[in-house]
Amino acid sequence: MSVTRRGLTVLAATLVVLLGTAIPAHAAAGPPPGSIASMGDSITRGFNACGWFVDCPTRSFSTGNNSAVNSHYLRIRAQNPAVVAYNDARSGAKVADMPGQASTAVSQHVAYVTILIGANDACTSSEASMTSVAAFRAALDSALGTLKAGLPDAKVLLVSVPDLKRLWQVGKDSSGARTAWGLFGICQSMLANPTSTAAADTARRDRVRQRVVDFNGQLASACTAYGANCKYDGGAVFGYAFQLSQISTWDYFHPNASGQAVLASVTYAAGFGW
Repeated sequence: MSVTRRGLTVLAATLVVLLGTAIPAHAAAGPPPGSIASMGDSITRGFNACGWFVDCPTRSFSTGNNSAVNSHYLRIRAQNPAVVAYNDARSGAKVADMPGQASTAVSQHVAYVTILIGANDACTSSEASMTSVAAFRAALDSALGTLKAGLPDAKVLLVSVPDLKRLWQVGKDSSGARTAWGLFGICQSMLANPTSTAAADTARRDRVRQRVVDFNGQLASACTAYGANCKYDGGAVFGYAFQLSQISTWDYFHPNASGQAVLASVTYAAGFGW
C-alpha cells in the first residue's frame, strides 16, 4: 500500500468515526411507530385553525389528518399506513393537566407521544398569576413519570414553548391584533398595553419571556433525566421567527392552518427522524 493510499484510508476511517459521533441519538429511533398520542393545550387541539373559536383537531400539527398541515401522524402514516392517532390535548390546559393526559396516553398503549405545554402557564391574566418554574417542573416530572412507568418503550417528544414576546412583536402594530387581545383579554401578562414603550411594560414583557425561557430549560432538563426515549426539540419552536400571517385572525393568538403546518414541519425535523 502506498503512503497516499494509507493516508486516504486513515482519513476515511477518521471521517466515519467523526460522523458516527455527530449523529444524534434520535437518528436510531427505529421503525415508525404504530400509534401516536398528542398531549397539550389549544395549540395541539388546532383551536381556531378551521373555524370560529372551536377546536380543529384535524389541523393539529401532531395528530391531525389535514393534508395541508402534514402532521406528525400523516408523515408517519406515509411510512406505516397502519398507524393510529389520539389527540389527548385540551384547550385551556396548563402543565398541571399533563399527569392526567399522560394517564390517558398510557391507557391507549401508544408508542409515540408529543407534548407541547406551557403557553397557558405564562399567558395569564397578569404577570403575578403565571405558573412558577418549580410548579411547572413538578407537574412535568409527574406526567413524564406516568409515561415512563406505563409506556417504558414509547418515544416522547417535548416541544419548546413558543416565544410569546415574538407574538407581541409581530402583532403590536396591527389594529386587529390589539383589538382582539384587549377584547378577549388574551395573554395580558405579555400583551397588555401593547403599544406602550414605558419602562415598566418593557420590563414586564422581558420577565414573561424569561419565564418561557425558564420553562423551556425545565423541558430540556426533564427530558435528559427521562433518558434515551425522550427528545427535546432543542428550542426549535421557541426560536422560530413566526409571522403574523401564520396566526389566526380571529384571536391573533393561536396558529392558523398555515401556522400549524409550520409547527408540524419544525417539530418533526427536530424530533426522532423516523
